[in-house]
Amino acid sequence: MAPTALLSVSNKEGLVPLAEGLLAAGYQLISSGGTAAALAEAGLPVTKVAQHTGAPEILGGRVKTLHPRIHGGILAKRADAAHRADLEAQGIAPIDVVAVNLYPFQSTIARPDVTWELAIENIDIGGPAMVRAAAKNHADVAVLTSPSQYPAFLEALAAGPIGADLRRQLALEAFRHTAEYDTAISAWLGSQVGAELAPQEPEQEPPLQLSLPARQSLRYGENPHQSATWYSQPAAGLGAGEQLQGKELSYNNILDLEAALATVREFGYGGQPAGGSPFQPAAVVVKHTNPCGVATGSGSAHALERALDADRVSAFGGIVAINGPVDAATAGHLTSLFLECVVAPVFEPAARELLAAKANLRLLELEPAAIERASRQQLRSVLGGVLVQDLDDQPVQEDAWQVVSRRQPTSQERQDLAFAWRLVRHVRSNAITVARNGQSLGIGAGQMNRVGSARIALETAGDKARGAVLASDGFFPFDDTVRLAARSGITAVIQPGGSVRDADSIAACDELGLAMLVTGRRHFLH
Repeated sequence: MAPTALLSVSNKEGLVPLAEGLLAAGYQLISSGGTAAALAEAGLPVTKVAQHTGAPEILGGRVKTLHPRIHGGILAKRADAAHRADLEAQGIAPIDVVAVNLYPFQSTIARPDVTWELAIENIDIGGPAMVRAAAKNHADVAVLTSPSQYPAFLEALAAGPIGADLRRQLALEAFRHTAEYDTAISAWLGSQVGAELAPQEPEQEPPLQLSLPARQSLRYGENPHQSATWYSQPAAGLGAGEQLQGKELSYNNILDLEAALATVREFGYGGQPAGGSPFQPAAVVVKHTNPCGVATGSGSAHALERALDADRVSAFGGIVAINGPVDAATAGHLTSLFLECVVAPVFEPAARELLAAKANLRLLELEPAAIERASRQQLRSVLGGVLVQDLDDQPVQEDAWQVVSRRQPTSQERQDLAFAWRLVRHVRSNAITVARNGQSLGIGAGQMNRVGSARIALETAGDKARGAVLASDGFFPFDDTVRLAARSGITAVIQPGGSVRDADSIAACDELGLAMLVTGRRHFLH
């Protein structure tokens, strides 16, 4: 009896060459639906599943391969006499090769117009059943789940019987394939119905399920001796961006792009407003995940010029995020110094022509819809586990702020304080920002004490600190930061409040004539 191969694939890439190789090796082909039609159109002999089983497809194609003549042929152990007797008694032919890839569920749910009904109909049932059956019986069956496997399989087939090592490897890849598929379905269903479920106690939290395909292997991680891979949601977040030019993105580039994008989105993105605040053209320069220059402006070019001017020394070799279109004028500023990457919603043709002269500059075009499709959870690995939290991207609620000093902030100070507060939540804690007129003047990040961060921010601002404002991501444990700010010419400060010594800082403001706003919300970033 000739060996049999069952082909049932959603992705038809490489199908005909695979079938031709199997036929050349003496196999007979069984197939269903569109796969059978594609083989017949190519002029290849194929038996339809319905002919093989003697049962028609029913329920609009939901049931076609779920049949004992299919699963018995796949699961039968050739060396087991009882199995062989069952096959003979039922007239079932063994199936030796199973080539199946599944309905495109992941790409279906990535569509912005996907409906519940469309997603449900793209949950494959018969496919995973055949893949798992063939993988379980890999001692006798070779299972193929991706067109990328076909060339090596055909090469091995031409050399003789498929070896046990290859069948085991294919089985492993098959189980990984179905695990990823089921995880994607579970995660999507959870995102759709999770809001309707009652809150659970911590000990009842469901296990974390991730389905993130590998987007690309990276040259290395944070350092050359560390290997790294970029996994990304399909069509969502940074992974959905289109790199227009430049060298391959590095591990550190991606981290910095994430930080820059999160910061610039405080002012809206792609013309869309941020929370309840109107869109403001803005640009951000990041170094080592910390912003070093942030500014708003009359347009992208003006905002970028001001962001670079905030700290041109630190901006050298930086990562830039712009929340509006990059035109020729904006591109002119981007060519004024060495930069690593730029992310923006769109690069206009004139800008691309100018930036092409800097061939190594990485340009990432990322549409606003891709950001909206990204998960709202933030994951971080720890030794032996993962921490999960909501993104700290809730809209700023200025109406909840309280003036705790005797002096009320002026209208301009309020605007400056709001800008500084939007910025400070994106600086590593302990974080201090100094700002004025929609431009950062000094940023202190990641110091072990708050007054140390304040010194860095104020020293960077220099004389520009006079008449500026200061923001702190956490409360002031002592009044030393307020007094240091006043000596540098700061006129107003904003902080979460909540220290047992809040009264000391407030008293210092009143003594020195500063205005103080308390937000009631901290923004630690570790």
